[in-house]
Amino acid sequence: MTDATTHKRYRYEPSLAAAVIFVVLFCATSGFHLYQMTKTRSWLFIAFCSGGLFELIGYICRAIGATQTEEPDYALGPFIIQSVLLLVAPALLAASIYMELGHIVELVQGDPYILIKRRWLTRTFVTGDIISFLMQAAGGGILGSAKTSSQRDLGTTLVVVGLFVQIVFFGCFIFVALLFHWRIQRAPTQKVLSDRPPYNRHLFALYGVSSLIFVRSIVRVVEFIEGFDGYISTHEAFIYVFDAVPMLAAMLIMNWIHPSEIEALLRGGSVAKGIRLIEHYEITDNST
Repeated sequence: MTDATTHKRYRYEPSLAAAVIFVVLFCATSGFHLYQMTKTRSWLFIAFCSGGLFELIGYICRAIGATQTEEPDYALGPFIIQSVLLLVAPALLAASIYMELGHIVELVQGDPYILIKRRWLTRTFVTGDIISFLMQAAGGGILGSAKTSSQRDLGTTLVVVGLFVQIVFFGCFIFVALLFHWRIQRAPTQKVLSDRPPYNRHLFALYGVSSLIFVRSIVRVVEFIEGFDGYISTHEAFIYVFDAVPMLAAMLIMNWIHPSEIEALLRGGSVAKGIRLIEHYEITDNST
């Protein structure tokens, strides 16, 4: 049983077992992502891999916090690190998702069907993502070391606004992707008709990852609006059910349906498909 000061910081007794489980899981998926990225040279996934490392470090710091039965000076560091990294990691995952949609549009030569011109597509959504990231990081840092109510209020405001920015941009992104998908399914381009590139499964992977981050962000907004004594903030299960599990699922989806397939069809190179690495890739299943 930890003492009252540790409870005051986490507002519950943090579970060492849960933290260790997710350290192992995020280590596995992040390590596999790094392997897939370097082997296939899918550099658009640098941000995604960085998000995975943030998750890994965040849960390592939660595990450290769960072992501390006293309140030494160094205990504040792991608490702030896990607070900030777990808060901002999804923004890094989102950045790569935004970039992949632009590459899918290029692959199928679907520029006439995209609501935002492709040269502005990635810039627009990544800019929103950067704004969201910086606001959440600043707010999380302030909250982690806040000593007064005014500091907590400022940190909370920055985090909530940053999360709202993330939700708005994600909502717009999902709408743009769905509209593009509907249009190209309704009237396929010549590229789709002749080569039948596998764009469908990659779009569905984007929808899955986007939905997971979207739901997670909504729950985090509710958490911060409720305040430090709210139901979500005082029950550790929420950080795992609505943050750790969705982000792990998002990373596993992209392990399995890796964007290197799109990159290889555009520019050549190796492909990561599931657990396989294909050196010389060709479309063999004629499936979109």
